Amino acid sequence: MAKEKSRFSNNINIKNRKARYEYEFIDTYIAGMALKGTEIKSIREGKVNLMDGYCYFSKGELFVKGIHITPYAQGSFYNHETNRDRKLLLKKKELDKIETKINEKGLTLIPSRLFINDRGLAKLEVALAKGKKLHDKRNSIKEKDTKRELEKIKL
Repeated sequence: MAKEKSRFSNNINIKNRKARYEYEFIDTYIAGMALKGTEIKSIREGKVNLMDGYCYFSKGELFVKGIHITPYAQGSFYNHETNRDRKLLLKKKELDKIETKINEKGLTLIPSRLFINDRGLAKLEVALAKGKKLHDKRNSIKEKDTKRELEKIKL
């Protein structure tokens, strides 16, 4: 009897590549997410888009907005909204620290990676980031090109 391949996976690692290009990461935090049942099933299928996501504070709590989680195919009327605001779960000290940095320095908090940890819980890595200027983006493109050329030479 052969083992069937499940459509669900525990080794999900979804990255926001555009964020690395648009922002300079200063600090990263790993936060839990308050999810519904159909959302975690869609995440395990890998149907998530982090591109337009950003974080904001409301009444001392941290929320993420703009993350698109595709509705679960077998969800029927229990399915979730695709772009709803989701609460992030961090310790109070971390929340206070992040909120003061965001308010005083003009930094922003963006989702950089979504993954499932060892215990099977969905975690979101959020990055405290500063927007890059046009010349910074050009420099990062040049660095990528030189790394690529060096790898070609080594092979």
